[in-house]
Amino acid sequence: QLQASGGGLVQTGGSLRLSCAASGRTSSSYGMGWFCQAPGKEREFVAYISGTGASTVYADSVKGRFTISRDNAKNTVYLQMNSLKPEDTAVYYCAALKSGSVFRASGYESWGQGTLVTVSS
Repeated sequence: QLQASGGGLVQTGGSLRLSCAASGRTSSSYGMGWFCQAPGKEREFVAYISGTGASTVYADSVKGRFTISRDNAKNTVYLQMNSLKPEDTAVYYCAALKSGSVFRASGYESWGQGTLVTVSS
């Protein structure tokens, strides 16, 4: 089970750090992804990190602003979000990659409840 936390209300240009805690499994065995879903939109890929943390992938819209990392000793994956924009407003979810492309939500499992990020203009 995965639980995302750390969301909140922030002004444009601000920062937030999201956490994704895994329970009942060793998260280091799995690549992990962050996705976001705004109202009325499909779930979109944000970032991915491999099981060891050696490899990361980002959506073009967040490159240079967001950083994904992990602490396998704590079974936790993080998403540092800087220079936030109103268009980043969404519910953010973490999930474990099961198979297939890192960009597609269909390849992930163990979705948590998500955490809401709201960026005011």
